[in-house]
Amino acid sequence: MRLGDFNHLFKVSGLRRLRGGDLGLRVFAVVLAIGLWIFVNAAEQGSVAPLTVPISYRSLPQGMVIVNHPPAFVKIEVTGPRTLLSLMNPEQLTLKIDLRGVAAGQSEFKIYPAMFNVERNTAVTSISPDQLSLDIDRLVTRDVSVHLAVQGKVEPGYTITSVDITPPTVTIAGPSRYVAPLTSVSTEAFDLKGLTSDTDRSVDIVPPNPALGFSTGHVDARVNVAEAIADREFRAVDVEVKDSGFKYRVDPKQVTLTIRGPAVKLAGLAPKGMVYVDAKGVAPGSHELPLQVTLPDGMQLLHQSPDKVKLRMYREKLTTTADEHPS
Repeated sequence: MRLGDFNHLFKVSGLRRLRGGDLGLRVFAVVLAIGLWIFVNAAEQGSVAPLTVPISYRSLPQGMVIVNHPPAFVKIEVTGPRTLLSLMNPEQLTLKIDLRGVAAGQSEFKIYPAMFNVERNTAVTSISPDQLSLDIDRLVTRDVSVHLAVQGKVEPGYTITSVDITPPTVTIAGPSRYVAPLTSVSTEAFDLKGLTSDTDRSVDIVPPNPALGFSTGHVDARVNVAEAIADREFRAVDVEVKDSGFKYRVDPKQVTLTIRGPAVKLAGLAPKGMVYVDAKGVAPGSHELPLQVTLPDGMQLLHQSPDKVKLRMYREKLTTTADEHPS
């Protein structure tokens, strides 16, 4: 073999080896790309996104109300390509619960994945809670009386004579289970401490249940206050003799009185000088005369004992003071 032939053979053999190696690299690159695509696509398909989706309760029949507090959101998990999951808006997935036709009582609603309008190539795999429980009741109205709640006490010696409330009744509205048992509602406390006269105030109504509504939230209250009336017994009240020109003796010298009047005035009342016998024009001798009682304005004599006394008039002129007459 000639040297030229040998060189030509060498070149041909080297070119073949080079072409064979380039093909291998290409095959390797294609396999690598396919593997990488499969890996990335598998990772995309296997992504999970947790979402908090609002719940919309719709078409509740007129005259009905939901008594309990069902959840406002439901938590779900969605699987699918990461790119699609990242574009999901929970507001657009709002769960719509159709309440058309529900009756009073407990109603159960099962939540299924198909109820969520998720993107194609994605799927809802988890729902919490997966069931809703609604307590439904009828809405009713009723008129009830208003009771004025009070605290404290009026000033000693005074009393409450009456209470006026305007309006005396209010209309309440709400679930029948809360309205039906009510016959009255109360107000916030009206403080009576130290009152000695009629007092007007506006007071709020205290709802017995937050689910109830009222035709008005407050009423005008008037508490009428007057002096307390009491009875008091006075013992050993001295009997005086008035307008006597002679010396005298009176029997008995003291009487018992029962008087009715304002408690404060009765407490400070001194009975001295209230009971007397009128001796004007009475001649000497023995006489039985009625007792006379003088009371302050606003006082009433309920009882006296005795009603009459014996008065003996002497012929001796009265020249000394009344305190010096014979006993």
